[in-house]
Amino acid sequence: MAFLVLTRIVMICSILLGIYTLYFGAIALVGLFRRTKSVPSYEPSKRFACVIAARNEALVIGNLVDSLRKQNYPTDLFEVIVAPNNCTDETESIALAHGARIFTAHGTIRSKGEVLTQIVDEVILQERFDAMCVFDADNLVDENFLQRMNDALCNGAQVAQGFRDSKNPEQSAISGCYSICYWMLNRFYNGARATLGLSSLINGSGFAVTTDLLRKLGGWHTCTMTEDYEFSAQCAIAGGRVDFIPDAVIYDEQPLTFTQSWRQRRRWTTGSLQGLQTYGSLLFREMVLRRSVICFDMYLTFLTPFAQLAGAILGLTGTILLLAGKGFVIGSIFFNGIVAALILTVGGLILSGIGTAAAAAITVMLKKDTLHGMGWGIATFWMFALSHMVLTLLSFVKKENVWRPIAHTSVKTLDDVAKIR
Repeated sequence: MAFLVLTRIVMICSILLGIYTLYFGAIALVGLFRRTKSVPSYEPSKRFACVIAARNEALVIGNLVDSLRKQNYPTDLFEVIVAPNNCTDETESIALAHGARIFTAHGTIRSKGEVLTQIVDEVILQERFDAMCVFDADNLVDENFLQRMNDALCNGAQVAQGFRDSKNPEQSAISGCYSICYWMLNRFYNGARATLGLSSLINGSGFAVTTDLLRKLGGWHTCTMTEDYEFSAQCAIAGGRVDFIPDAVIYDEQPLTFTQSWRQRRRWTTGSLQGLQTYGSLLFREMVLRRSVICFDMYLTFLTPFAQLAGAILGLTGTILLLAGKGFVIGSIFFNGIVAALILTVGGLILSGIGTAAAAAITVMLKKDTLHGMGWGIATFWMFALSHMVLTLLSFVKKENVWRPIAHTSVKTLDDVAKIR
């Protein structure tokens, strides 16, 4: 009797998890078949503060500032502000020499979010800026970025996320996997939601937020390890949405080694759990009270760590039930016990690996029109995805509490990036 009840519970939970997965798959199909429309062009009018929090970024900060100062946008309508923190190198002097304004953060700085809090309170809300654009020190910014953000804000956007591309997609298998992840996010998550009128996700850098919204929110106040993910939820709860602007492009340096990747994604998975704990109930409340489709979609996104945990538990429970049950028949051959469990486990891994590689290859083709140089990234993407699930499960047991920076060493310019595309 207990065996039958447990089997039915696993079946019902598996169906619910399947519906959850199908929801995201259906939206992703919109991104596959429909491209996000560009916003109309407007005359330059918005004044931007281009903000960069930098920690020991002497190798790359100069090229970022140069790319910003070369924008096809009136120079009197934007200012580049670099906030060095916890630096032991020449980040500040190099940024100053390239024409940036320096903001000196005070007190103990443990995260990028804490830097943004100070800049918003002491600069953005005090001076005549219409919006703040946030970048990471390793970024390079396309020359039309500010113009396209101006167009988005003039068109009514309060928050706008640009297209986060890669400086070094072909440098290693890990950098290839990261690049594929961002290309997937751009097309199948942000692009699809932009088409459907839902809210995109802010993903670290290359985004703009209006001063009016920052005032409405009381400034920039994030407390988790992933301030971008958190701010996306704050926007949805406040009744806003994040617009996706695919032709506002930045180029981001991706980690090269698995160790660097593990460290960074350990922080990300911790932040996703912190985000659910902090904003899950608020998103659910707004979803019910305001019947907000945006909050509903964001709530389901924030449930991803629990969906992964549920998938792992259901898989383990199903294996145990299979070992204790009657097995299954393929053709005229009966499989039971350990043999049946091994067949399903290995078969599932093979099928998921093939499916993941195929999805990665399609993503690369949609982005680059060629698979050249991305072979290792495509071939190892299933391991990258599997390790991310492991990291999520690990974060349920022990959260990462220290923000550890990733060293950036790619000193490419926009011209260098253009040569490999």
